[in-house]
Amino acid sequence: MPPLPPEATSTATDALAAEAALRRTNVQAAKAPVERTFVPPTFTIKELYDAIPAHCFERNTLRSSLHVLEDLTLIAIIGTAMWFTDGWLTSLAAPLWAKAVAWSVYAYVQGVVATGIWVIAHECGHQAFSPSTSINYGVGFVLHTALLVPFHSWRITHGMHHAHTGHMTKDQVFVPKTRAQHGLADEQENEEHEDSILRETPIYSCLSVLVMLLVGWPLYLLTNLSGQDYGRWTSHFLPSSPVFKERQSGQVIASTLGLLAMLGLLGWSASYFGAATVALYYGAPYLWVNAWLVTITYLQHTDPVLPHYRAPAWDFVRGALCTVDRDFGWLLNARLHHIHDTHVCHHLFSRMPHYNAVEATRHLREKLGPQYYVFDRTPIIKALYRSWRQCRYVENTGDVLFFRGINERRVPTKSE
Repeated sequence: MPPLPPEATSTATDALAAEAALRRTNVQAAKAPVERTFVPPTFTIKELYDAIPAHCFERNTLRSSLHVLEDLTLIAIIGTAMWFTDGWLTSLAAPLWAKAVAWSVYAYVQGVVATGIWVIAHECGHQAFSPSTSINYGVGFVLHTALLVPFHSWRITHGMHHAHTGHMTKDQVFVPKTRAQHGLADEQENEEHEDSILRETPIYSCLSVLVMLLVGWPLYLLTNLSGQDYGRWTSHFLPSSPVFKERQSGQVIASTLGLLAMLGLLGWSASYFGAATVALYYGAPYLWVNAWLVTITYLQHTDPVLPHYRAPAWDFVRGALCTVDRDFGWLLNARLHHIHDTHVCHHLFSRMPHYNAVEATRHLREKLGPQYYVFDRTPIIKALYRSWRQCRYVENTGDVLFFRGINERRVPTKSE
């Protein structure tokens, strides 16, 4: 058995090991809130490790490399097919709408496959691609840089997220706002907020989700949007950002230089092949990669049934279980390398490669039971809308916190 992560040895207070009765409001029936009981899990990391066959933890460099080769081959095939398709449509003097449909389909399909590349590079950052750190860093740096991701910078903050998932003050992404940060007084109802009429409309929610999918990822890299508020500019491109240690400065700089080199390559390509060509073949799928990335990570960590913890109640296992496995259908599950339907397992054992995580998840699901293993087949668009509406903020006080949403009335916990 490999050494357990040091953060996994944290233990919760004895008082919170007992039942914590919490009341959460049903947004569809805000005037008749439903009381639910939540007992924080008490599993140890070793108990969960022992529930999984040992071979699931084995990393195979060749097998991982074959997945990269498969994705790169698909990208080449899709790009070549679109080149011939565009030439054929041009020769037929096809109407503009026909070309628009063809390029839209290309962008979506290519974006899905490229997201698979993103996922494998992410595994490299977790040391899940190969037993060799050098191979992990080399492959991850190349693949992520090609997708304009600062490999080491994001690897570092993502590792901090894994070490403190669900922790209100130490997690690094999708950190819930408190009632006060949301702009509501302690006893103020959401519907009384001065601009809530606009915020509560479905169209506003839909537009907000679209904006998040379009610019959420670059804004997170540039400004730490949705992360912890450090009171000053926090960027993945600045070695002086509070999320980095001084000894990590070289890696942050190398990651930024890699992105600049990739941007230079794209600029040269635009001057040689034409800006429109680069925008269509690279830019459009790239936007889909960003949208998929935000969709996957947002839905993994933002759901009404997921708790968040303040320090007295948090430990590593509890935090790792603050995530949802989601089914996107067999084709997307496979092409996205199961990043979304084995995410609970991934947070517990991040060095496990994705091709073993499906089997491991079956054993984990049996061990955790329905109370602590959360699985959701809600269609993607519906799930995004629901989470945006129902997961707006948490209360100012309490150690075990659940999201509250639009038009949701405040229901105190029994401890209050």
